[in-house]
Amino acid sequence: MVSKAIARFARLSPRKARVVVNLVRGRQAGEALQLLEFTQKAGAPVLKKLIESAVANARTTSPGVDLDALFVETAFVDKAPNKHMRRWRPRAMGRATRIQKGMSHITIHLGTRE
Repeated sequence: MVSKAIARFARLSPRKARVVVNLVRGRQAGEALQLLEFTQKAGAPVLKKLIESAVANARTTSPGVDLDALFVETAFVDKAPNKHMRRWRPRAMGRATRIQKGMSHITIHLGTRE
């Protein structure tokens, strides 16, 4: 692992984020950025910014790293608690039900191929 970047409390449901993360897992960092540029999914801009951040972290922590050799080593999405995004919908007979708003923690690890 050369660098790591985490997007916490991303306002995106984990199910939608996992679709985009599965697209870039195992790809070269440059290829993943180019793929995300033209992907019409909700999580593509968030993940593109996250990979750019991981590349910048790699450049900062080890200045001699070859940026062309970086690839997405590990990428995963976890469900974040959504206690700040609670919404209620009125229902029959005076009841109310909670509306679930999805939030995610997205983690990217970049490595180098030998």
